[in-house]
Amino acid sequence: GAPGSLLATAGAMRAAGLLLAWALLHPAATQQCHPASPGGVLRFTDRHAEIRVPALHRVPSSLDPLYGLVRRCLDLIQQNPLPTELLRTALNDPGSVRTSQVVQYELGYVVCAAVALLFTVAVPVAGMCFCYCRSRRRCGGRLRAHRRSLGCRRRCLLACLSFTSLIILISVTCAFVTSQRVKGQMEPGLGAVPSTLRTLRQHLANVPQGVQMVVDKFEVPRKQIISDLGGLSRSVGLSIHSQLKAMTYAALADLQDRAGDLQTSLHHLQILDRTARALAAARAELEPALRERRRRVVALLDDPRCTSCASVLGRAQSLELGADYGKVPSVEKVLKAMAGLPRSDFAEMIRQGNGTFNSIPELAVERMAQVIQDLRDDLARTAEKVQSIADGFPLSDYTRPASEALLKAEDRSQPYLREVERFERYRWIAGTVLCSIILLILACNVTGMALGAYGLSKREDPSDYECRGEAGAKFLLVGVGLAFLFSWLLILLVFATFLVGGNIQTLVCRNWVNQEIYKFIDTPGNLPPSMNLTRQLNLRRDSNLSSTYRECKSGAGLWEVLQLDRSYDLDEHLKTPKYTADFQKRLGEFTANLGDVRLLRSEGRQDLETFARSGVDEVDYGRFQEEMKNPVVQTSLPGLARNLEGLQKMQRNSTVAGRLAAEARALWQMQNSTVQSQEALVAKLGESVQFLSRLAPHLKERVKRTLATTASVEARLPVQAQQILRQELGCFTRKELRYFTQYLNWVGQTLREDVASCQPLATALDNGRVILCDRIADPWNAFWFSLGCCTFFLIPSIIFAVRLTKHFRPIRNRLISTGSEETCPFHIPRVTALKL
Repeated sequence: GAPGSLLATAGAMRAAGLLLAWALLHPAATQQCHPASPGGVLRFTDRHAEIRVPALHRVPSSLDPLYGLVRRCLDLIQQNPLPTELLRTALNDPGSVRTSQVVQYELGYVVCAAVALLFTVAVPVAGMCFCYCRSRRRCGGRLRAHRRSLGCRRRCLLACLSFTSLIILISVTCAFVTSQRVKGQMEPGLGAVPSTLRTLRQHLANVPQGVQMVVDKFEVPRKQIISDLGGLSRSVGLSIHSQLKAMTYAALADLQDRAGDLQTSLHHLQILDRTARALAAARAELEPALRERRRRVVALLDDPRCTSCASVLGRAQSLELGADYGKVPSVEKVLKAMAGLPRSDFAEMIRQGNGTFNSIPELAVERMAQVIQDLRDDLARTAEKVQSIADGFPLSDYTRPASEALLKAEDRSQPYLREVERFERYRWIAGTVLCSIILLILACNVTGMALGAYGLSKREDPSDYECRGEAGAKFLLVGVGLAFLFSWLLILLVFATFLVGGNIQTLVCRNWVNQEIYKFIDTPGNLPPSMNLTRQLNLRRDSNLSSTYRECKSGAGLWEVLQLDRSYDLDEHLKTPKYTADFQKRLGEFTANLGDVRLLRSEGRQDLETFARSGVDEVDYGRFQEEMKNPVVQTSLPGLARNLEGLQKMQRNSTVAGRLAAEARALWQMQNSTVQSQEALVAKLGESVQFLSRLAPHLKERVKRTLATTASVEARLPVQAQQILRQELGCFTRKELRYFTQYLNWVGQTLREDVASCQPLATALDNGRVILCDRIADPWNAFWFSLGCCTFFLIPSIIFAVRLTKHFRPIRNRLISTGSEETCPFHIPRVTALKL
């Protein structure tokens, strides 16, 4: 038990020493800041509820092939590029525009106008001629003779008129559909113009509100910093405690070991002194008894009557005392020097030191309460500084010209839009009426062909009158009359819509898609000063509409487009030190004494110093160990007693045998009563000697090291606590500055790209192209193209219908069966009342 406890104590002392050495060789100041956790990144949501312009896109349609065909036809009609010179002259000096320039550019349209004029004049004239012929019973009358080829010719005319009518039907159907589509797109398209302009103005007017919303997002880092401040003091205290506990606990453990050495050494010294005295007194008492017992045993064994006793006689004669503890060094001087130790309560002292050190987190909370409150006040003042970003943001001076230009464009567009809407209503009415007339012409053609064919099938003699065939012929002639009567109106409507829609496609849409319009606007001098978009929109002088459009489409902001950076240095207003100087200064100047811990008071130090000077290490413990090697009695009493008991059994003389038995019992009694108690004292003495002999050589060194370590730890604790405090505050400052930096960077990015975005402008331009070109111009042009097909196919329809009319009426003369073209001279026509 005792050797094991000594080894455990020695192992604990070595471990404490190593731990203390590690703590002293690795100062707390070398600790680094904790790496940034994912929570260190701020999330700014719901940036700015911008007024967005919804992007419109071309919707695929079943009429796309028709639209493509019309565009290719227009590209053939108008092959000239954008008339830059003509437009420049027209915009800057309209009076100097020469007609020849316009005719040269519009040459394709002039040719189409000539064709339309020719059609407008020729078809009504032809109609009048036809009416004159009908009055003379020449056109649309009856066949004069029957020929063998009439059936084939009639079928061919029926097929041609049917095919022509089918083409007209398909064309008029496309005209109806496209006309209705133009009407359906025109109203929302026209309404989108002022709506988009208002949306853009609202977007510009909403920018200050967006800036304020961005500034108000300072609440995100402010709440995070306040949350971090709430745990700062305890975190600092725990960090100090965590980083210094190894050194402090090692010093306290070392001090506890020295206090234990003092207590244990004093205890063993007292045992050593008492035991040595007791062994000396016991030896003095045992010596006469042992001498008398030796004399009697020797005399008995030397008796001639004792059989075989000579073998044991020598052992009995050597019966004498062994170890003499009166010769060992005295420890009275050491005990006298250690009298009254320990004067201080080391256990209480260590408990108090441990408690003071463990209370550092609570002490940090108490000492840092005021500075944390001051930091909260600094944050409130920082919020006021951040508000100055919104107060000083130069928006009104830069957005006012653009807003005024948009408002002026909105006001000026209203009359034109109303006129366009009115003319579109007239176009739709005229188109619907004329398409209906075309359908009526088709109905006459279809009815005429049906009745005529039915009448032919019922007529037995070609010269017989048949009312259904006659009705079919009249229906065809009614269709012809309607075609002659309204064809000039149709061609006028076709040409009018063709001239408008074609020029929109070739002059505007085609050059809008390839951005030739932007290049024209960007070229200086092309636009009059009143239409200078760069000045009205307050764009950069080195900028133009094309670059502005590309920048806006790519997501650039009004900040860049309106050149705000030239008058307002946003980077200067978003410098982090401008808002964090007070915060940093207050944290940098803060100090607090958080490491004032007393591990060893002066009384305890004096006790340890007295213990080291007491002379424990000067005692010659080797003398004790040499003396302990000697037994209490040189000859083993139990062995001698057993020898005597063996001799007793060999004796024939009962008197000698009885005396041998008595002497054996006396030796056993001496062994059990006296020698064993002295051996127990010797064993107890051995434990104390062993402990003291192992402690003594290192006592002064250990005590000296403990005193030095304790003093060093007491001196280093405040210094290192202050270093850790500065380090933790530095880490905290850098962490909070990152929040400020994140916020200010986000503010800069948001103000430049999101809040004052000019992407709605690019979207509005794209939407204008989609509405005008894809949703209005395409069906508009498809309408006149389809109506034009109907109009031009009325000419073959008229021809086929007039030619077919004769076949539905009875012929004047009887048919002859020969292939000759001459009429039979002996044919007597029947007298019938034929109606012409």
